[in-house]
Amino acid sequence: MTKGIKTISPIDNSIYVERDFATRDEIDKVLERAQTIQKPWKATTLAERKKLCSKAVDAFVAKKDQIAEEICWQMGRPICSAAGEVGGLEERARKMIELADRGLSDIKLDEKEGFERWIQREAIGVVFVVAPWNYPYLTAINAIMPAILAGNVVVLKHSAQTPLCAERLHEAFLAGGLPEGVFQYLHLSHSDTESVIKDQRVNYIAFTGSVPGGEMVEKAAAGRFIGIGLELGGKDPAYVRADADLAHAVDTTMDGAFFNSGQSCCGIERVYVHESVYDDFLKQAVAWVKALKLGRSDDPETTMGPVVRASAADFVREQTKEAVAQGAVAHISADDYPNDKLGSAYLAPQVLSNVDHTMRVMTEESFGPVVGIQKVSSDEEAIKLMNDSEYGLTACIFTKDYDQGVALGQQVDTGTFFINRCDYLDPELAWTGVKNSGHGCTLSVMGYETLTRPKSFHIKKL
Repeated sequence: MTKGIKTISPIDNSIYVERDFATRDEIDKVLERAQTIQKPWKATTLAERKKLCSKAVDAFVAKKDQIAEEICWQMGRPICSAAGEVGGLEERARKMIELADRGLSDIKLDEKEGFERWIQREAIGVVFVVAPWNYPYLTAINAIMPAILAGNVVVLKHSAQTPLCAERLHEAFLAGGLPEGVFQYLHLSHSDTESVIKDQRVNYIAFTGSVPGGEMVEKAAAGRFIGIGLELGGKDPAYVRADADLAHAVDTTMDGAFFNSGQSCCGIERVYVHESVYDDFLKQAVAWVKALKLGRSDDPETTMGPVVRASAADFVREQTKEAVAQGAVAHISADDYPNDKLGSAYLAPQVLSNVDHTMRVMTEESFGPVVGIQKVSSDEEAIKLMNDSEYGLTACIFTKDYDQGVALGQQVDTGTFFINRCDYLDPELAWTGVKNSGHGCTLSVMGYETLTRPKSFHIKKL
């Protein structure tokens, strides 16, 4: 065994989990087992797959308290909200089970005399899922559940920050009765992750992570002609129009910006507010953020925990310091948060005004508890600024004029567009991004398209 993973808890900087990296022999056995079991698994009925997956969800939910505590310690989410990850997984998994019949049904064609024709969805084989730490179960299940339901088998590589998540999912699927080998996991080094991507026994890659990580995946898979689904970064915008319900807009956007300590791919990182309501919005937003309690994630009173590691906190500190030097106004004093210190994962929330797109904090992904609020004079200016980004995962507008809101949404370059809400993934809608937020699609009936291949049947009757 090669020593590899030491998960440092952001709560107290202690080693919470230690795991060995898989050896080359172990990797080979996992991939061989996956390839061997895939054909018999594909041959099972969809009804049987649905039944076993439902039992797996039951087994997972039964360990809700243990899983929540492990999330809290592995990546720092407050214990008061950590169990929400279990509920979110259940919602998404059960919805994909419900949608499987539609997503995997044959496509019937118009009748043609003397012929019978249809298109069916075929499993593609071995799906390699690479999952991140920030929403360790939700991001993983987006690909895992539809892949297994479609007749594929899955090998999961989870983040070194959240290795227990792979193990808990494995336990749940085994408890649900899935045959050994249909769902497996590997604790891998970066180099071995690349090797698995290049392995001819792998037929599809589902990756969630950074843009550089996505570039690695595409380079490693180059020339293999396999499908790749990428959910990458975000710098998601919100626009508060003059007619918005201001209290609702403040509560929703600030929650979207600071939930999970701002470590959400689809979290709100920049807010544009019409000049007629800007001052009121800013005042209410600052008051909302000041009410957050920064503290240890295992404290039930904590509403905002540390970020995942000290280096991530220092990155946001530097972004904020640079913006203030360029003229931004910081509305939260770090002096009010004794545990916010350079080199610490505990980072005070921050609201910045007088910001613009010359500042990195408005263009570069922060992935931390800071948000810039910029004044705009028109819808046109807001849309131009919303689209002025290398990312396009989600975007939202707050307005009471739904027709105009939808018309503006048609102009926004984004994968998901919201009105009067944000930072939410509806499993009946396609989850996808544009530009550097990635490509491909998970969830909804469309999510089954990327995890299957079409096979056409053309029968001439003699």
